[in-house]
Amino acid sequence: MTVHRLRPRPRPPAADPAAVPFAATWISPQARRAVRRVLASGWVTTGPETHRFEDEFATRVGARHAVAVSSCTAALELSLRALRLPPGSPVLVPDITFCGAAQAILHAGLRPVLVDVDPRTATATPASVARAAEAVGTPSALMVLHYAGAPAPVAELADAARLPTDRVVEDAAHALGTTVGDRPVGALSRATCFSFYATKNLPVGEGGMVTTDDPGLADWLRRARLHGMSADAWRRNLPGGTWRYTVDEPGLKANMTDVQAAIGRGQLPYVETWQRRRQALAERYDDALKSVPGLEPLDVTTPGRHARHLYPVRVTAEYGTGRDELIAELAARGIGTSVHFVPLHRLPLLRDADAPGGLPGADALYGELLSLPLYPSLTDDALDRVCAELAR
Repeated sequence: MTVHRLRPRPRPPAADPAAVPFAATWISPQARRAVRRVLASGWVTTGPETHRFEDEFATRVGARHAVAVSSCTAALELSLRALRLPPGSPVLVPDITFCGAAQAILHAGLRPVLVDVDPRTATATPASVARAAEAVGTPSALMVLHYAGAPAPVAELADAARLPTDRVVEDAAHALGTTVGDRPVGALSRATCFSFYATKNLPVGEGGMVTTDDPGLADWLRRARLHGMSADAWRRNLPGGTWRYTVDEPGLKANMTDVQAAIGRGQLPYVETWQRRRQALAERYDDALKSVPGLEPLDVTTPGRHARHLYPVRVTAEYGTGRDELIAELAARGIGTSVHFVPLHRLPLLRDADAPGGLPGADALYGELLSLPLYPSLTDDALDRVCAELAR
C-alpha cells in the first residue's frame, strides 16, 4: 500500500507591522450583521434590500431617484445609452480618467473625444472643453469627472461644450461627499454615477449607483440594468405579481444584489465620520509636505467640499528623484502608492481617439502624478512615516 504524505503548505511571510498599504477596506459591524440577515432571508439578489439602499442613498445626495447597478462603469454606460444618441456620436471625456469611463462610451456605441486637462488640477477646464467642442462641431454629450473627489464646475463645463446639463453624465466614482458650492454631487446633471469599489469612500467591494431627478430616466435604468425586462424577479414574485414580462429594447445584466446592498446600507452611517477623517489626513499631508521641495499637491479651483478620495501630488524636477523611481523606493520601504491615471491616449485601445488641440497638459502631468495612501483607518503615525520617507 502506498502512503501519500501531505506536505505542509508554506506559510505566507509575516506582514510587516510598519508597512503602509496604499488602501485598506473596513467593513462595519452593522454591514456584517446585515449580510447575515440577508443570507438568512432566502432572497439574495436584487430585491427589498436593494430598493431600501437606493432610497437611503438618494436622500444622502439630495436626488429624487437612485438606481443601483453592478459598477460605476455600468452606470456610465447605461446613462449614456439613455441619451439615445445616434451611433458614433462624439462624447467629450477628460484624458486623465479611468479607462472604464472611455470603455463605457465605446460600449454605448459612441465616440470618445479626449479633452486636455490642467496639469495643476488634473481636470478639464472650460477652455479645454470649448476647444474640443469647437473642433468636433457639436458634441453630443459631455462626461465630467470629479477627480480625486475635488469639485468640478459642472455647469461651466456644460456651457463651454454648448450643451444643456441634461447632456452631461457625471463620473462621481470619487465624489461621494463632494459638493459644488453648497450643492451635493448627485443632482447637478441628468445622471450622476457613483462607485462602491473596495477602495471608494463608501466601500462595498463592487457596485455602483446612478442618481437623477428624472423619473423617466430612473424607470428606464431599472429595466435596462436587467436585460430590459419590464419587471425584476422580486416584483414578479411579490403577492399578486405575475411571471409575465416583456422586453422592448436591449439591456445589460448589471443589477446589484441584496447582499451588496446590505453592505452599502451598513456602511452609509459611517460616511460623514470617514469624510472628516479623510479631510484631517489631507490637511496633515498638506502641513507635512510644505517643507518638501518638488512635491506639489494638486490645486482645487472650484469652490465646494472635497471628498478626499485620493491625495495626489506632482513629483516635479525640483524633487530630484523621478516619479517611478520614487514609487520603487517607497515600495522597498513598505509604503504603497499608485498613479491615477494612465492618460487615455496612452492606452493602445485609444491611441487613435480624437484629441483636438493635442493633450500637452495631460502629457506634462502624467510623468509626475503620484497618489499617496489616504483612507479612514490610516493612522497619524503611518502618515507621518510616509511623509518622513518622502522627505528623505
